[in-house]
Amino acid sequence: MKTMTGKRVFVTGGSQGIGRGIVEAFVAAGATVAFCDIQEPDSSFLLSENSIFLKADVTSELALSGVMSELLIGWGDIDILINNVGISEFSPLTETAVQQFDRILATNLRPVFITSRLLAMHRTKMTTLPHYGRIINIASTRYLMSEPGSEGYAASKGGIVSLTHALTVSLSKLHITVNCISPGWIETKDYDSLTVADHDQHPSGRVGTPEDIARACLFLCDPDNNFINGQNMVIDGGMTKKMIYI
Repeated sequence: MKTMTGKRVFVTGGSQGIGRGIVEAFVAAGATVAFCDIQEPDSSFLLSENSIFLKADVTSELALSGVMSELLIGWGDIDILINNVGISEFSPLTETAVQQFDRILATNLRPVFITSRLLAMHRTKMTTLPHYGRIINIASTRYLMSEPGSEGYAASKGGIVSLTHALTVSLSKLHITVNCISPGWIETKDYDSLTVADHDQHPSGRVGTPEDIARACLFLCDPDNNFINGQNMVIDGGMTKKMIYI
């Protein structure tokens, strides 16, 4: 892994789970990282001089745009944008209100459009265009496989995958590559409570961790990896390749 020293990184939803793992990985690699969340990081999250927390509700266009504007003015540009924020809400289709469906999309999908658009608008106005830029969108393997009652979540994650390849083409002249990561089962809370069966059902022999996703983000952000563009990287321990019958 090459150093990320000098890189300016913005992560949405970085206070916990996968987002926290991404923030910590980029800080460890030497980057300056800002992250937003509606929830403040807990006391175990050791913020450093290279990490900045900004409280924001991403369902508010005004709040999210304000965070982006603050960073773009303060930093001059954003080198790496990681759209990670998301909520998981599942309920029977007949009991899912339209407002709930809309809120899931407003949390999981719409922020990807808002942040990418603002970065594009900023770079279009720059007199000297940087030759480096990365956007990584965090989707889910549920973009292609589902359980009952997951309509809102599946729609939001499928939208992220499709939005990724659209952004890839639109942002190509701004020297920004856009890729997507679709995690499978990533345990973000009590890993030690998982059972042998939980791990063994994965062809890789274990359930995933936030660090698995963070390492993939670092890989995609390597300056030499600009030929990886418009792709959706599935990181699920092989589960989507496993044929299962009941």
